[in-house]
Amino acid sequence: MIDAIQEKLAKIPDKTYFRIGEVAKLVGVEPYVLRFWETEFKTMVPPKSRSKQRMYRRKDLETILTVKHLLYAERFTIEGARKRLLELQRAQKAGAVEPPREGLALVRERLLKLRQLVASS
Repeated sequence: MIDAIQEKLAKIPDKTYFRIGEVAKLVGVEPYVLRFWETEFKTMVPPKSRSKQRMYRRKDLETILTVKHLLYAERFTIEGARKRLLELQRAQKAGAVEPPREGLALVRERLLKLRQLVASS
């Protein structure tokens, strides 16, 4: 699932902000669908410009693509997609905060071997 979303994100132009019409074309849904999803998914809250237009960021596009995948490809209900999105975000935060233990152990082991090699020469 994440790979499909990353592929779609790679095709998105490198811009800071996107208007709702641009996002609708990039994602493949109508603008009213995006506005509806904003009411259903509290994590989708794009900032608004001075002229009150929604200005989506790249992070918002990732959330929108995830919601679309959950609803259309995996056939979740709105409630199920809301719960799954929260689970995915919690897992992502937990993974970003806590370093992988196995990787650190491997680095530590290699550093000890290097220290021994330097000490013996």
